[in-house]
Formats: sequence, structure tokens, C-alpha cells
Amino acid sequence: MSADQVLPPSLDDIEKVALEALAGIPFALRRNVVGVIIRVDDFPDPETEAEMGLETPFDLMGLYRGVSLDRKSVIDTPNDVDMIFLYRRPILDYWCETEEDLVHIVRHVLIHEIGHHFGFSDDDMERIEEET
Repeated sequence: MSADQVLPPSLDDIEKVALEALAGIPFALRRNVVGVIIRVDDFPDPETEAEMGLETPFDLMGLYRGVSLDRKSVIDTPNDVDMIFLYRRPILDYWCETEEDLVHIVRHVLIHEIGHHFGFSDDDMERIEEET
């Protein structure tokens, strides 16, 4: 490899960007994300691909797994940890196609998945984005 070649952002690089983006979210929202694990993988696993009906693993940049806040009850015993997955290769593919700022893309995907943690639908989030 020559000195002028640049390596793509690693899993750790994307995680660092995501954690910095999370730190920049207003505390009133961020406090409700405490305990949610943020995980960066290259692609969704085969089970997720099948469950989501993806044509290609590049079709999914992020995913929230858990019970959204609007469906949680104080008497429920949690069965699993709430997690936000960010998928590095689809994010990088989108970044290359659009030439948008990578930090902006990661932040956008992270906030979108946090919206699902709050119980917002994709339509709710699209409406909120249009209003802001």
C-alpha cells in the first residue's frame, strides 16, 4: 500500500463517531438512552437480513433491537438488553455514493434508531425531520 492510500474508517472509528454524536444529543433525550448498547458491525447477521426481507445487506444502515419506551412497563422483567446496531459497510457505501459528511450520516442513523427506542415509527421520524 502506498503512503497516499487512505484506509476506510474501521468499526472502532464508526463507534467513536457514534459515541461522540450520542454525547451531543440533549440530556433530556440522552438520559433515556442510558443502558442502551451501541454496537457497530460490518453488516446485519443473516437472521436479521431474512427477518427484514433485505435484498442485500447494504440495504440496512442501522437497527434498534429491544422494547421501546412506550411499550415498557415497570412490572416487566427485561428479557434482553436494548441495542442499537450501526452497520459500517452500508454506512460507508452510502457515504461514498452521496459524499455527505460521515459524521452527519452516523449521527442521523443513530438518532433514527434512538427514535425507535422512544417508540417513534419511521413515518413519525420523517415528519419530525420535515418539521425541523
